Amino acid sequence: MTVRDALNSALDEEMSADPKVLLLGEEVGEYQGAYKISKGLLDKYGPERVLDTPITEAGFAGIGVGAAYYGLKPVVEFMTFNFSMQAIDHIINSAAKSNYMSAGQISVPIVFRGPNGAAAGVGAQHSQCYAAWYASCPGLKVLTPYSAEDARGLLKAAIRDPDPVVFLENELLYGESFPVSAEVLDSSFCLPIGKAKIEREGKDVTITAFSKMVGFALKAAEILAKEGINAEVINLRSIRPLDRSTINASVRKTNRLVTVEEGFPQHGVGAEICASVIEESFGYLDAPVERIAGADVPTPYAANLERLAFPQVEDIVRAAKRACYRSVQVAATA
Repeated sequence: MTVRDALNSALDEEMSADPKVLLLGEEVGEYQGAYKISKGLLDKYGPERVLDTPITEAGFAGIGVGAAYYGLKPVVEFMTFNFSMQAIDHIINSAAKSNYMSAGQISVPIVFRGPNGAAAGVGAQHSQCYAAWYASCPGLKVLTPYSAEDARGLLKAAIRDPDPVVFLENELLYGESFPVSAEVLDSSFCLPIGKAKIEREGKDVTITAFSKMVGFALKAAEILAKEGINAEVINLRSIRPLDRSTINASVRKTNRLVTVEEGFPQHGVGAEICASVIEESFGYLDAPVERIAGADVPTPYAANLERLAFPQVEDIVRAAKRACYRSVQVAATA
Protein backbone atom coordinates (compact mmCIF):
# COMPACT_ATOMS: atom_id res chain seq x y z
CA MET A 1 0.00 0.00 0.00
CA THR A 2 1.28 3.47 -0.82
CA VAL A 3 1.43 6.13 1.87
CA ARG A 4 -1.02 8.17 -0.25
CA ASP A 5 -3.58 5.33 -0.24
CA ALA A 6 -2.98 4.72 3.46
CA LEU A 7 -3.84 8.33 4.30
CA ASN A 8 -6.81 8.35 1.93
CA SER A 9 -8.26 5.14 3.39
CA ALA A 10 -7.76 6.37 6.97
CA LEU A 11 -9.60 9.62 6.19
CA ASP A 12 -12.37 7.74 4.38
CA GLU A 13 -12.91 5.26 7.23
CA GLU A 14 -12.88 7.89 9.96
CA MET A 15 -15.32 10.12 8.04
CA SER A 16 -17.56 7.09 7.50
CA ALA A 17 -17.43 6.09 11.17
CA ASP A 18 -17.98 9.58 12.62
CA PRO A 19 -20.18 12.23 10.94
CA LYS A 20 -18.41 14.94 12.98
CA VAL A 21 -15.18 14.45 10.99
CA LEU A 22 -14.74 16.94 8.15
CA LEU A 23 -11.90 17.93 5.81
CA LEU A 24 -11.06 21.46 4.74
CA GLY A 25 -8.25 23.15 2.86
CA GLU A 26 -7.11 24.33 -0.56
CA GLU A 27 -8.14 22.02 -3.43
CA VAL A 28 -9.21 19.15 -1.16
CA GLY A 29 -12.58 18.78 -2.91
CA GLU A 30 -13.02 19.34 -6.65
CA TYR A 31 -9.32 18.77 -7.38
CA GLN A 32 -9.25 15.80 -4.95
CA GLY A 33 -6.26 17.16 -3.06
CA ALA A 34 -3.04 18.78 -4.26
CA TYR A 35 -1.40 15.37 -3.67
CA LYS A 36 -4.59 13.34 -4.23
CA ILE A 37 -4.86 12.38 -0.54
CA SER A 38 -8.57 13.29 -0.55
CA LYS A 39 -9.39 11.44 -3.78
CA GLY A 40 -13.04 10.41 -3.95
CA LEU A 41 -14.05 11.99 -0.65
CA LEU A 42 -16.05 14.91 -2.08
CA ASP A 43 -18.20 12.54 -4.16
CA LYS A 44 -18.76 10.31 -1.14
CA TYR A 45 -19.37 12.87 1.63
CA GLY A 46 -20.43 16.04 -0.19
CA PRO A 47 -19.36 19.69 0.03
CA GLU A 48 -20.51 20.16 3.64
CA ARG A 49 -17.87 17.72 4.88
CA VAL A 50 -15.16 18.22 2.23
CA LEU A 51 -14.70 21.97 1.94
CA ASP A 52 -12.61 23.76 -0.67
CA THR A 53 -11.31 26.96 0.92
CA PRO A 54 -9.85 30.20 -0.43
CA ILE A 55 -6.06 30.54 -0.34
CA THR A 56 -5.97 31.86 3.21
CA GLU A 57 -4.37 29.55 5.77
CA ALA A 58 -5.13 31.91 8.66
CA GLY A 59 -8.78 31.93 7.60
CA PHE A 60 -9.48 28.24 7.19
CA ALA A 61 -7.31 27.20 10.15
CA GLY A 62 -9.33 29.60 12.30
CA ILE A 63 -12.61 28.19 10.94
CA GLY A 64 -11.32 24.71 11.77
CA VAL A 65 -10.44 25.63 15.36
CA GLY A 66 -13.84 27.28 15.84
CA ALA A 67 -15.56 24.15 14.52
CA ALA A 68 -13.52 22.04 16.94
CA TYR A 69 -14.62 24.27 19.85
CA TYR A 70 -18.19 23.31 18.96
CA GLY A 71 -17.54 19.58 18.93
CA LEU A 72 -16.77 18.88 15.29
CA LYS A 73 -13.53 17.09 14.33
CA PRO A 74 -11.91 19.05 11.51
CA VAL A 75 -8.94 17.82 9.50
CA VAL A 76 -7.18 20.89 8.10
CA GLU A 77 -4.87 20.28 5.15
CA PHE A 78 -1.98 22.64 4.41
CA MET A 79 -0.55 22.38 0.91
CA THR A 80 2.82 22.52 2.65
CA PHE A 81 3.59 23.08 6.31
CA ASN A 82 5.70 26.07 5.34
CA PHE A 83 2.36 27.80 4.69
CA SER A 84 1.15 26.88 8.18
CA MET A 85 3.22 29.88 9.30
CA GLN A 86 0.28 31.97 8.07
CA ALA A 87 -1.91 30.06 10.54
CA ILE A 88 0.49 29.59 13.45
CA ASP A 89 -1.47 32.00 15.65
CA HIS A 90 -4.52 29.72 15.44
CA ILE A 91 -2.49 26.52 15.81
CA ILE A 92 -0.64 27.73 18.91
CA ASN A 93 -2.78 30.43 20.56
CA SER A 94 -6.26 29.24 19.57
CA ALA A 95 -5.81 25.44 19.52
CA ALA A 96 -2.84 24.35 21.64
CA LYS A 97 -3.50 26.55 24.68
CA SER A 98 -7.29 26.47 24.94
CA ASN A 99 -7.75 23.27 26.95
CA TYR A 100 -5.32 24.51 29.60
CA MET A 101 -6.62 28.09 29.66
CA SER A 102 -10.23 26.92 30.01
CA ALA A 103 -9.34 24.55 32.87
CA GLY A 104 -10.31 21.59 30.70
CA GLN A 105 -13.68 22.99 29.65
CA ILE A 106 -12.75 23.42 25.99
CA SER A 107 -11.52 20.43 24.00
CA VAL A 108 -10.00 21.09 20.57
CA PRO A 109 -10.15 17.84 18.54
CA ILE A 110 -8.47 19.10 15.36
CA VAL A 111 -5.79 17.69 13.03
CA PHE A 112 -3.47 19.93 11.01
CA ARG A 113 -1.91 17.78 8.28
CA GLY A 114 0.09 18.06 5.07
CA PRO A 115 3.60 17.65 3.65
CA ASN A 116 6.49 18.84 5.81
CA GLY A 117 10.17 19.27 5.01
CA ALA A 118 11.88 19.19 1.64
CA ALA A 119 10.57 17.69 -1.58
CA ALA A 120 12.83 18.26 -4.61
CA GLY A 121 13.68 21.58 -6.21
CA VAL A 122 11.01 23.65 -4.50
CA GLY A 123 13.21 26.23 -2.79
CA ALA A 124 13.57 27.39 0.81
CA GLN A 125 9.96 28.56 1.27
CA HIS A 126 8.61 25.05 0.58
CA SER A 127 11.32 22.93 2.22
CA GLN A 128 11.54 23.59 5.94
CA CYS A 129 10.94 20.92 8.58
CA TYR A 130 8.64 22.15 11.36
CA ALA A 131 8.84 19.13 13.67
CA ALA A 132 10.97 20.91 16.28
CA TRP A 133 8.90 24.13 16.07
CA TYR A 134 5.61 22.48 16.87
CA ALA A 135 7.07 19.90 19.25
CA SER A 136 8.25 22.69 21.55
CA CYS A 137 4.67 23.80 22.29
CA PRO A 138 2.67 22.29 25.20
CA GLY A 139 -0.85 21.36 24.21
CA LEU A 140 0.05 19.97 20.79
CA LYS A 141 0.79 16.42 19.73
CA VAL A 142 3.18 16.06 16.78
CA LEU A 143 3.19 12.90 14.66
CA THR A 144 5.60 11.98 11.83
CA PRO A 145 4.64 8.84 9.86
CA TYR A 146 7.16 6.94 7.74
CA SER A 147 5.43 3.84 6.34
CA ALA A 148 1.90 3.10 5.12
CA GLU A 149 1.24 1.39 8.46
CA ASP A 150 2.34 4.55 10.28
CA ALA A 151 0.22 6.75 8.01
CA ARG A 152 -2.97 4.72 8.54
CA GLY A 153 -2.58 4.02 12.22
CA LEU A 154 -1.35 7.45 13.28
CA LEU A 155 -3.86 9.46 11.22
CA LYS A 156 -6.72 7.45 12.72
CA ALA A 157 -5.27 8.07 16.19
CA ALA A 158 -4.91 11.79 15.44
CA ILE A 159 -8.52 12.16 14.27
CA ARG A 160 -9.84 10.28 17.30
CA ASP A 161 -7.71 12.26 19.76
CA PRO A 162 -9.47 14.97 21.81
CA ASP A 163 -6.50 17.37 21.49
CA PRO A 164 -4.95 19.27 18.55
CA VAL A 165 -2.53 17.15 16.52
CA VAL A 166 0.06 18.37 14.01
CA PHE A 167 0.49 15.58 11.46
CA LEU A 168 3.68 15.97 9.42
CA GLU A 169 3.76 13.95 6.21
CA ASN A 170 6.49 13.84 3.55
CA GLU A 171 5.72 14.58 -0.09
CA LEU A 172 8.41 12.21 -1.37
CA LEU A 173 6.90 9.32 0.62
CA TYR A 174 3.35 9.66 -0.79
CA GLY A 175 4.07 7.37 -3.73
CA GLU A 176 6.21 4.85 -1.83
CA SER A 177 4.71 1.39 -1.26
CA PHE A 178 5.07 -0.61 1.94
CA PRO A 179 3.89 -4.09 2.92
CA VAL A 180 0.83 -4.03 5.18
CA SER A 181 -0.76 -6.79 7.24
CA ALA A 182 -4.43 -7.71 7.47
CA GLU A 183 -4.45 -6.08 10.92
CA VAL A 184 -3.31 -2.74 9.43
CA LEU A 185 -6.06 -2.91 6.80
CA ASP A 186 -8.77 -3.46 9.40
CA SER A 187 -10.95 -0.38 9.88
CA SER A 188 -10.44 -0.52 13.66
CA PHE A 189 -6.62 -0.34 13.33
CA CYS A 190 -5.05 2.47 15.31
CA LEU A 191 -1.52 3.15 16.59
CA PRO A 192 -0.79 4.59 20.04
CA ILE A 193 0.40 8.20 20.09
CA GLY A 194 3.78 8.61 21.79
CA LYS A 195 5.15 5.14 21.05
CA ALA A 196 8.21 4.65 18.84
CA LYS A 197 8.80 1.54 16.74
CA ILE A 198 12.05 -0.40 16.60
CA GLU A 199 12.30 -0.99 12.84
CA ARG A 200 15.50 -2.99 13.12
CA GLU A 201 17.05 -4.51 16.23
CA GLY A 202 20.77 -4.18 16.85
CA LYS A 203 23.40 -4.16 19.57
CA ASP A 204 26.22 -1.83 18.47
CA VAL A 205 24.66 1.61 17.88
CA THR A 206 21.21 3.22 18.18
CA ILE A 207 20.00 5.31 15.22
CA THR A 208 16.87 7.43 15.76
CA ALA A 209 14.99 8.89 12.80
CA PHE A 210 11.54 10.04 11.69
CA SER A 211 9.64 10.45 8.44
CA LYS A 212 11.76 9.96 5.28
CA MET A 213 14.97 9.65 7.28
CA VAL A 214 13.81 6.28 8.67
CA GLY A 215 14.30 4.80 5.21
CA PHE A 216 17.75 6.37 4.99
CA ALA A 217 18.64 4.98 8.44
CA LEU A 218 17.54 1.48 7.41
CA LYS A 219 19.68 1.66 4.25
CA ALA A 220 22.62 2.85 6.36
CA ALA A 221 22.06 -0.08 8.74
CA GLU A 222 22.28 -2.53 5.82
CA ILE A 223 25.61 -1.03 4.74
CA LEU A 224 26.91 -1.09 8.31
CA ALA A 225 25.87 -4.74 8.71
CA LYS A 226 28.20 -5.71 5.84
CA GLU A 227 31.03 -4.13 7.81
CA GLY A 228 30.18 -5.93 11.04
CA ILE A 229 28.29 -3.11 12.77
CA ASN A 230 24.83 -4.12 14.01
CA ALA A 231 22.69 -0.96 14.17
CA GLU A 232 19.34 -0.60 15.93
CA VAL A 233 16.98 1.74 14.02
CA ILE A 234 14.18 3.50 15.90
CA ASN A 235 11.29 5.05 13.96
CA LEU A 236 10.17 7.79 16.34
CA ARG A 237 6.63 8.11 14.86
CA SER A 238 5.75 10.67 17.54
CA ILE A 239 7.86 13.78 18.22
CA ARG A 240 5.59 15.09 20.96
CA PRO A 241 5.13 13.13 23.13
CA LEU A 242 8.59 11.69 22.57
CA ASP A 243 9.14 8.02 23.48
CA ARG A 244 12.12 8.65 25.75
CA SER A 245 11.88 5.24 27.42
CA THR A 246 12.32 3.29 24.17
CA ILE A 247 15.23 5.52 23.11
CA ASN A 248 17.00 5.26 26.46
CA ALA A 249 16.44 1.50 26.72
CA SER A 250 18.04 1.11 23.29
CA VAL A 251 21.05 3.30 24.18
CA ARG A 252 21.55 1.36 27.42
CA LYS A 253 21.83 -1.76 25.23
CA THR A 254 23.99 -0.38 22.39
CA ASN A 255 25.91 2.29 24.38
CA ARG A 256 26.00 4.59 21.34
CA LEU A 257 23.60 7.08 19.74
CA VAL A 258 23.20 8.67 16.30
CA THR A 259 20.18 10.97 15.70
CA VAL A 260 19.01 11.74 12.18
CA GLU A 261 16.66 14.49 10.96
CA GLU A 262 16.18 16.78 7.96
CA GLY A 263 15.52 19.82 10.12
CA PHE A 264 18.00 22.44 11.22
CA PRO A 265 20.57 21.29 13.81
CA GLN A 266 20.12 24.11 16.35
CA HIS A 267 17.34 23.40 18.87
CA GLY A 268 16.36 20.35 16.80
CA VAL A 269 14.64 17.05 17.56
CA GLY A 270 18.05 15.36 17.70
CA ALA A 271 19.24 17.89 20.26
CA GLU A 272 16.27 17.01 22.50
CA ILE A 273 16.94 13.28 22.12
CA CYS A 274 20.63 13.75 22.97
CA ALA A 275 19.69 15.79 26.04
CA SER A 276 17.30 13.05 27.18
CA VAL A 277 19.96 10.37 26.81
CA ILE A 278 22.59 12.45 28.61
CA GLU A 279 20.15 13.16 31.45
CA GLU A 280 18.95 9.58 31.84
CA SER A 281 21.63 7.26 30.42
CA PHE A 282 24.92 9.16 30.47
CA GLY A 283 26.73 6.39 32.34
CA TYR A 284 25.93 3.92 29.57
CA LEU A 285 27.50 5.91 26.72
CA ASP A 286 30.74 4.49 25.34
CA ALA A 287 31.18 7.28 22.76
CA PRO A 288 30.02 10.87 22.20
CA VAL A 289 26.52 11.22 20.76
CA GLU A 290 26.32 12.05 17.04
CA ARG A 291 23.73 14.37 15.47
CA ILE A 292 23.00 14.25 11.73
CA ALA A 293 20.76 17.11 10.56
CA GLY A 294 20.12 19.43 7.65
CA ALA A 295 22.62 22.18 6.91
CA ASP A 296 22.22 25.36 8.96
CA VAL A 297 21.14 27.36 5.88
CA PRO A 298 17.84 28.04 4.09
CA THR A 299 17.28 25.19 1.63
CA PRO A 300 19.08 25.84 -1.69
CA TYR A 301 17.15 25.57 -4.95
CA ALA A 302 20.03 24.18 -7.07
CA ALA A 303 19.86 20.37 -7.11
CA ASN A 304 23.54 19.82 -6.28
CA LEU A 305 23.44 22.23 -3.34
CA GLU A 306 20.07 20.88 -2.16
CA ARG A 307 21.55 17.38 -1.91
CA LEU A 308 24.40 18.74 0.19
CA ALA A 309 21.93 20.51 2.48
CA PHE A 310 20.19 17.33 3.66
CA PRO A 311 21.44 14.13 5.31
CA GLN A 312 22.37 11.29 2.96
CA VAL A 313 22.77 7.59 3.71
CA GLU A 314 26.57 7.89 3.65
CA ASP A 315 26.42 10.62 6.33
CA ILE A 316 24.60 8.23 8.66
CA VAL A 317 27.09 5.44 7.92
CA ARG A 318 30.04 7.71 8.71
CA ALA A 319 28.46 8.93 11.97
CA ALA A 320 27.72 5.38 13.12
CA LYS A 321 31.30 4.36 12.38
CA ARG A 322 32.61 7.33 14.33
CA ALA A 323 30.44 6.34 17.26
CA CYS A 324 31.63 2.72 17.10
CA TYR A 325 35.32 3.44 16.72
CA ARG A 326 35.61 6.31 19.20
CA SER A 327 35.34 6.08 22.93
CA VAL A 328 34.64 8.51 25.71
CA GLN A 329 37.90 10.05 26.83
CA VAL A 330 38.13 9.98 30.61
CA ALA A 331 40.55 12.56 32.00
CA ALA A 332 43.30 11.06 34.11
CA THR A 333 43.12 12.02 37.75
CA ALA A 334 46.20 13.33 39.49
